[in-house]
Amino acid sequence: MNRWTRPEGDCRLAHARLLGQGLRDIWLTGDRIAFEGPPDAPVVDLRGCIVMPGFVDCHTHLDKGHIWPRTPNPDGSFQGALESVAADREARWSARDVAARMEFGLRCAYAHGTVALRTHLDSIGPQTGISWPVFAEARDRWAGRIALQAVCLVPIDMVGSDAFRETADVAARHGGVLGAVTFPVPDITSRLDLLLRMAAERGMDVDLHVDETQDPDAATLREVALAVLRTGFAGRVLCGHCCSLARQPDDAASATMDLVAAAALSVVSLPLCNLYLQDRHAARTPRSRGVTLVHELKARGVPVAFASDNTRDPFYAYGDHDMLEVMREAVRVAHLDHPVSDWPAAFAATPARIMGVKAGEIAQGAPADLVVFPAREWTELLSRPHSDRLVIRGGRAIDARPPDYAELDQLFAPEPAQA
Repeated sequence: MNRWTRPEGDCRLAHARLLGQGLRDIWLTGDRIAFEGPPDAPVVDLRGCIVMPGFVDCHTHLDKGHIWPRTPNPDGSFQGALESVAADREARWSARDVAARMEFGLRCAYAHGTVALRTHLDSIGPQTGISWPVFAEARDRWAGRIALQAVCLVPIDMVGSDAFRETADVAARHGGVLGAVTFPVPDITSRLDLLLRMAAERGMDVDLHVDETQDPDAATLREVALAVLRTGFAGRVLCGHCCSLARQPDDAASATMDLVAAAALSVVSLPLCNLYLQDRHAARTPRSRGVTLVHELKARGVPVAFASDNTRDPFYAYGDHDMLEVMREAVRVAHLDHPVSDWPAAFAATPARIMGVKAGEIAQGAPADLVVFPAREWTELLSRPHSDRLVIRGGRAIDARPPDYAELDQLFAPEPAQA
C-alpha cells in the first residue's frame, strides 16, 4: 500500500526526494510544477520518497508488440525474429489487429508513467497504408496523455526506390520521422546522402537502426556521421542500437565516436532486446552484453538515451513498456552507477530533447507529470518493480493500471467476415 495520501488537487508535495538534488517541496498548481506556492496549500507528505519526471520512451515498436503468443521466435535468434515477424505481418497485420495491439501497449506505457513515446512502423509494401493511418488515429486519441511520434522502418537498400519515396511522403503527411535500418551495402554513401536530402526536403528528422549486430566489421555508424557532416543536414538524427561499436578495436571505435560528436548525432541503447537476441548460441553462455559504448559517447557530449524497444514479440519475448524496468536493467548491464551522476536523465529529459518534446523534467513551470516511488534511495528504487508507484499527470493522480493480457485473446480469433 502507498505510504502517502493521493494528491487530488492543487497541493504541496512535501519532502520529495529529487535524484541528485536531495529533499525539497514541490507545489502542484493546476497542471504545472512550482517550487514556491501558497503556505496554506494542502500538504501531501512524501516522507523522502523519490519523485521522477514522467518517462520518455524514444524507441519502441508498437506495431510488432504482443504477437509472441501466436508467433514466437523459434530459436531466440535475430534471423528467427526477422522471419517470424515477416510471416506474422503478411498474415495478420490488418488495421484491426495493429490498432488493438498498439492500444494495449499504450495503456501499459501510460500506467507505468510514460508521457512521450516514439514508435517505429514497418513500412514495407501495403503495410505502409495500413499502419500509418492507425498510428495517426492513436496519436489523436492519446493527445494530452502520451505525446506520440512515428518513424518509417525500411532496409537501407530500399532507399532510392520509388517505393521508398512513396513511404517518405506517407510518413511526412502524417508528421513522421524518416527512418531506415543501416547495414553494410556497397553504395551506402549515396543512399545515406539521398535519405538525408529527402528528409531535409520534407522537413523531417531522421531515426535509424544502426549496426544492430556483434559483427565488428559493421561500421555504418561512422558512415551516418560522415553523411551528416558531408550534407550539412540540420535536422535531428537519432541512431539506435550501435552494438558493433563495442566490438571494434579501441582506436576505430574512438574515431567513430569523435565523428558522432562532430555530427551532433544522438544515440539510444536498447539493452533489453539486445541482451535477448545477441551473442545467442545453443548450449553456449553469451559473452557480450549487447550495449553500445554509452559512457564513452556521453563523455564526448553525445546525447545518450535508453528505451524499451520491442515488447512480447519475436525480437524480445518480455517487457511491458515500463521505463523503470529499462532503467533497472540498464544500470546493471551498462554500469550506470558509481557514480549515478545524471544518468536518470537518459530515461526522461534526454530522450525528450532528442524527440523535440517538452517533457521529462521537474522544473519551474514544467508540466506536472510525475512518478512517485516508495523508495528513499537509489538501491531502494532499483531493487523492486514498484507496481505501487503513484503516477501524477497534469497535477492529478491517475488510477491507470496495465491492461489484462486476456484482452488480447480477441487477436487470436478469426477476423470477422467482410460484409
